[in-house]
Amino acid sequence: MTDPANREELFPEIGKAAQNVSGADEEGSGVQEVESLCMQCHNNGTTKLFLTVIPYFREIILTSFECPHCGFKNAQIQHAETVQPEGSSFTLLVNEKDDLNRTIVKSNEAVVRIPELHLEIPGRLGQLTTIEGVLSNIHDDLSNDQDARKEAAPELYQQISQFLERVLQYRNGEAPFTFILDDVTGNSWVEMRPGKDGNRWTQVKYKRTLEQNHKLGLVNTDEDQNHETSRKTDAPATLAHDATAVEVDPNEVHTFHSTCPSCSHPCDTHMKLLDIPHFKEVIIMSTVCDHCGYRSNEVKTGGSIPDKGRKITLKVMDAEDLSRDILKSETASLQIAELGLDLYPGTLGGRFTTIEGILAQIYDELYGRVFSQESDSMTPEQVANWQQFLCNLTNAREGGTQFTVVLDDPLAQSYLQNFYAPDPDPNMVIEEYERSFQTNEDLGLNDMKTENYQQPSTDTKKE
Repeated sequence: MTDPANREELFPEIGKAAQNVSGADEEGSGVQEVESLCMQCHNNGTTKLFLTVIPYFREIILTSFECPHCGFKNAQIQHAETVQPEGSSFTLLVNEKDDLNRTIVKSNEAVVRIPELHLEIPGRLGQLTTIEGVLSNIHDDLSNDQDARKEAAPELYQQISQFLERVLQYRNGEAPFTFILDDVTGNSWVEMRPGKDGNRWTQVKYKRTLEQNHKLGLVNTDEDQNHETSRKTDAPATLAHDATAVEVDPNEVHTFHSTCPSCSHPCDTHMKLLDIPHFKEVIIMSTVCDHCGYRSNEVKTGGSIPDKGRKITLKVMDAEDLSRDILKSETASLQIAELGLDLYPGTLGGRFTTIEGILAQIYDELYGRVFSQESDSMTPEQVANWQQFLCNLTNAREGGTQFTVVLDDPLAQSYLQNFYAPDPDPNMVIEEYERSFQTNEDLGLNDMKTENYQQPSTDTKKE
């Protein structure tokens, strides 16, 4: 057996290879050429491969094929990483012409939506482009057959012409619109610009359904059915849900069977009830999958939905304040104006930690995954902005600066520890406010019926 330390690395990491390629090597440009078959004329063409790292994203492989015989060309991207544990959805409000230049990484499974156009583009070949490039592709694809439609279907021609006018209006930056990129694999991305996006750029991660995992080929149908059968026969290992079930003991960690949201194989979820003083009882849940290595930690709050939302403002004066407990629910947003930090509802999920802990989690999520010193295709201004932002974030988590934390939760299920409880904290302000109709609509509260829900409505009776 050879020593692993001296073993030759047959497959180097894409990131290292991309760094070598991006450097000014003397052997060439770093583009690898492979002779391959043309699917149009069945002669041999050339496929070029280029390894690169997308700033704020991850490693990808750019491929370009060209046939000298028939002129066929094809370019696409492939991800150098596996399918992510969770899907991701990006939403960007495009209200400036400069936003059209933002880079888009679109995988084969990603779906593009523009609500203002009632447009949805299903997944196809992966692309590395911009928002303007996406709009240009839409316009070009629909314009190709307009001459034929004008003769065969005049009404359809007129409708598509009006649609194309709106696409051109958006492409020229003459009107704002919403750009949504949804990818179940989690391998797509919309460029973010720290300190400039405000509340216009959001990313939400979500758990895939069993059907989506089947579509991605992550789960074998026959194996999944066998797992379901074994789970049904393994009833004693699950928590009881009948009338004889005992109450959850807050001193014990309970374990029950669940399904991994990443690979859909059976896994264990651990649950513990925690009583937060001067707040309420919450449930801490931890899921670990031995099959794919997926791990997640979530905090769930219980009780009825309050009539009003709650906004907590805390002035962090010294390092002692960093040890305050913080419970950030999935519906809460967190802002720190001094750092230019704005976390939207759904970001990081539910978390029960300290102020220092949540700043550390934000740093770990950004550095390496979103920003890296080794990224070579960023502009000097972008590098400076990221370095300044991360420097301020590090200084804050080490207690070197004062800042203000604003925790806004429309469901009033978030919490910041009060050192002076039950007396008021001089550095903390708690405000309750009326939720807007749109907020209730987004939370699904307007259609919620908790009384007489089994009785038919008046309209149904009349019918």
